[in-house]
Amino acid sequence: MKAKHAGSPSNKAPFWLRWLVPTVLILTWLTLAGIGGPTFGRLEEVSSNDQASFLPASAEATAAQDWQAKFRDADEVPAVIVIESPERFAPPQLREAAALKTELEGLELGSAVIGPIPSEDGEAVQFIVPISESLELEEAVQELRDTTSAGTPEGMQSYVTGPAGLAADLTGAFAGIDGLLLLVALAAVLVILLIVYRSILLPVMVLLTSVFALCAAILLVFGMAKAGWIQLNGQSQGILSILVIGAATDYALLYVARFREALTHTTDRTAAALTAWRASFEPILASGATVIIALLCLLFSDLNSNKALGPVAAAGILCALFAALTLLPALMALSGRAAFWPFRPKLLPDDEREPELVTGLEGQKGLWRATGSLVRRRPRTVWVASVLLLLVASAGVFQLKANGVPQTDVILSASTAVDGQDALARHFDAGSGSPAVVVADEGKAREVLEAVKAADGVGDAYLLAEGSVPITGAPGTPSAPDVRDGKVLINATLDAAADSLEAEEAVKALRADVRAEDPGALVGGVTAIALDTNTTAQRDLVIIIPIVLVVILFILMLLLRSVIAPVLLVLSVVLSYAAALGVAAFVFNNILGFPGADATVPLFGFVFLVALGVDYNIFLMSRVREESLKHGTRPGILRGLGVTGGVITSAGVVLAATFAALGVIPIMFLVQLAFIVAFGVLLDTVLVRSLLVPALAYDIGPTIWWPGKLAREGLRHPREPFSNGETGTPASFADAGEIR
Repeated sequence: MKAKHAGSPSNKAPFWLRWLVPTVLILTWLTLAGIGGPTFGRLEEVSSNDQASFLPASAEATAAQDWQAKFRDADEVPAVIVIESPERFAPPQLREAAALKTELEGLELGSAVIGPIPSEDGEAVQFIVPISESLELEEAVQELRDTTSAGTPEGMQSYVTGPAGLAADLTGAFAGIDGLLLLVALAAVLVILLIVYRSILLPVMVLLTSVFALCAAILLVFGMAKAGWIQLNGQSQGILSILVIGAATDYALLYVARFREALTHTTDRTAAALTAWRASFEPILASGATVIIALLCLLFSDLNSNKALGPVAAAGILCALFAALTLLPALMALSGRAAFWPFRPKLLPDDEREPELVTGLEGQKGLWRATGSLVRRRPRTVWVASVLLLLVASAGVFQLKANGVPQTDVILSASTAVDGQDALARHFDAGSGSPAVVVADEGKAREVLEAVKAADGVGDAYLLAEGSVPITGAPGTPSAPDVRDGKVLINATLDAAADSLEAEEAVKALRADVRAEDPGALVGGVTAIALDTNTTAQRDLVIIIPIVLVVILFILMLLLRSVIAPVLLVLSVVLSYAAALGVAAFVFNNILGFPGADATVPLFGFVFLVALGVDYNIFLMSRVREESLKHGTRPGILRGLGVTGGVITSAGVVLAATFAALGVIPIMFLVQLAFIVAFGVLLDTVLVRSLLVPALAYDIGPTIWWPGKLAREGLRHPREPFSNGETGTPASFADAGEIR
């Protein structure tokens, strides 16, 4: 009598499990998407790109900024207007430029407009226009540009720059995050899924899982930002979209692979969905937990922008995890084999479902059989060559200049503010409009002022009277400084542009000089904010990396019930990260011509690459462990490599493509992060997971599972091959040192 297949009528799952549960899950996710989707356009309400808000409370620039707030009646951001002439201004032209001041004040953007201030060469004038922070900055700057352009004398060029102009252009560059970035990422994923599955319905289901996960993540992040729990910015917003789409698709690919495999064993789609869920639950959960906990380690950062990214990205991964483990299984349970049309998986005969393994290559063909054969024949050669290749690539890491870049270099697209900074530097002290601010004790004001004036890199300095009026000594100027709580303010105009590395060096020297006169003096301003941000980011790198590694190592030990395997996996991913940074340094310096990298790039690259790189090793090694329990370690390694090869490679390509989509946003930080993560993921997928890890594990043998029980399982698998591919009896194993 023929044995009944699983899923025959007598074995059918109950109605509530076949129809009710999947339907409820899908309707729940539709509701979340319906609420979260429209929220996507409202993220700007709770987002800020103000660099000062990224600083830790302990930073000197933060303390100086708090003192500055006590000296002004309203919070304002200065815009600097530069009008440049090809020759010296004639008196009528100066009067025409001066008339512009009345028009600028008529806009009522903030406090009094300062200017026109002529340059020493007579070929430019500048105005300083404070803009109230209560106004929409982009709209205010655009209004300034329209008014200035209309009032500029014929034949001259005008620019609106300074902190307000640069911030407005930076916000404009981030505008693509809401539409273009998401469109490019989804299109890239769809194309890859169509190629991988050669199906119409399945890629749509996987993509819907990713999009619904993103909608839920946006709803969660918006709520946290609205409540003031997190600080959202354009960088976090862009990374959130990419991370959720990439992670949800990766988890979906793993589940779909197990579902397809289950359909070859049963005709019951519900049973197949449950079997796939049970098989993929642990690796998906471990993978998601690894990334979430690694991201939450950013909360140990002193930099508010890093702290903000941690919970934002972790919320995204959490939603991706839930979508892959609830929505996708529900869709698969309802669609069954129809999801794979026109190439539906066929039910295998009983004798083909669980092949008897000797080498582990049985039943495999194509690329992954060839890869497995190479690992089986030459394991030591493969992993040693892989390590050497990664070490060579890692040598370039010392050329990575991740000590920050001028804000004028951050925006890669055309920017009027950047052009204006160049014009400002041609005719004025480059730091005009963005002075360093010194907070000094009232009793030592004159001594500190003289020290500031004498400092290297300072063009001019003056005490401020009430109303932020400079005390210059000229007739009609106030003679007494404004004093608040025993402190005075000194403005110092730097010779170098406020966002340049030269200005940062000048601030370092200025801090040392003023403290010689007043140990309690503080130096703040735009340059000090950038300096303290970079310094804090570099310190975070040293603190957070060890924490992330320990957390990932602990999770891997729990998952694999081993010590040796997790240690080797973490080391392999760290080496892969170093190689990605080394190659990135070469590309940034010699091909793209970047002046440097943001100080946060190595840290973000590490968190994403190490956490996501371990993902693929989790997918591989959890399956290897499953197969090793059935067939022995070495056959299990080759079997695990073969059955996961296609899905993990596809997942790596999807994640690399989604992160590469960040490159469409013309912000240097995002372009650099896109390259590092995309290249690193491909390197990890193609080299580390496909060759290095399997070959190293195969060479070590059952000892890879020490101290778990699999390390002592050799006697139960007398046909398990040696690392040279031969098989033997238990006695010969012992003689060869296979069992210790």
